[in-house]
This record gives sequence, structure tokens and C-alpha cells, in this order.
Amino acid sequence: MNVLYCRVSSLDQKTDRQKVNESEFEITVEDKCNGSIPFFEREGGKRILKYIEKEAVSTLSVWTVERLGRDLRDILNTIYFFSERKIPIIFLSQGLRTIDDSGTENPIAKMIISILGTLGEMEKKQIRERQLEGIAIAKLKGIYKGREIGSKEDVEKFLSKPKNKKALEYIKKGFKLSEAARLAGVHINTVTKINRLGIQNSK
Repeated sequence: MNVLYCRVSSLDQKTDRQKVNESEFEITVEDKCNGSIPFFEREGGKRILKYIEKEAVSTLSVWTVERLGRDLRDILNTIYFFSERKIPIIFLSQGLRTIDDSGTENPIAKMIISILGTLGEMEKKQIRERQLEGIAIAKLKGIYKGREIGSKEDVEKFLSKPKNKKALEYIKKGFKLSEAARLAGVHINTVTKINRLGIQNSK
């Protein structure tokens, strides 16, 4: 079967743009997680792996390379895994296909994918650098001071933040902390804190 894979980084983002031709596929698999998480460690990736083990996947289509992932090494490892099993990965928006109709690996596509994967990594790094730069400038201007030393963040306020609230919901449903972190798009350390404060708050 032909599988469409969609990924966004957080729960409040939508995958509609990645589903323009959804009717052409037998199944659509979605992930809402950080792109740096290895493909087969994501919930959607695990689901696709089960289909592959049953030899049920003919092609995997993804909107763009960065939707497959933000880590170049994992992108290439994922492509290699699929290529070894003669399953083409098709990047719809970019017109790239890892294996052609004759079953031969496309070296040009592989090279372009590597370049795009590198650009994706650079973009992620630049976004983080701009965030840190913005905070540094705000601190110099006295606009952003962060939390005062020794002060404590209000528990209710912390737990009511959208991502934190969603993570707590997953924890209460019985998800592992690592799973809750991936699904809510927060760091595992934050989820550990959410779990601790959530338990205290419920007493």
C-alpha cells in the first residue's frame, strides 16, 4: 500500500498542507513531535515499521525532506532502511524519489536530499541562535530579565501552559514520561517536573 507520512512539531499545528493529495493514498500516518527524534522512535514511525515488517508498504510519501526529519544522519539512515527493502520514499513538494520505477536507487535524488537535510539542520540551529540573540538583546535593554534568583514559578501557571497541560494529560492517561514528552513537544526534564508537580497538586 502507498503510505502518506505527515509530521508537525507541536500538537497545536495542523498537517492540512501536507495532505493535498491524501485521497491518492491507502493510509495516512501522522506524528506530532520534534523532527530531531529518530524516525522509528516516533509513534507514527513505529506504526509504519509494523506495516513494513508485514511487507505491506509499497511507497512512503512525505511532503518535504524536513517533514521526514531534522537530523541529517537519521534522514539518511531512514532512506537506507527503506532502500534496502526496495521501498521508494517520495518527497512530494520537491519532486524527489529515492528509488526509480526500475527499482534502482537514484543517486542524484540522494545527493539533493543530503543537501536539503543539511539546510534543514542549519535552519534549526539559526532559529535557536536568533532566539538566544533576541533574549540577550532584551536583557541588555532591561526588557527581559527572566525569573529572579530564588523565585518560584507559580505551579498552577506552569501546569496550565498549553504544552505542559497536554503533557500532564498524557501522563494521566498512562503514557510513559518519554512518550508524553514526544507527543507534547517538550523536553523530558520538563515532563519530569510536570509529573512531580502534577502529583503534588492533585493531593
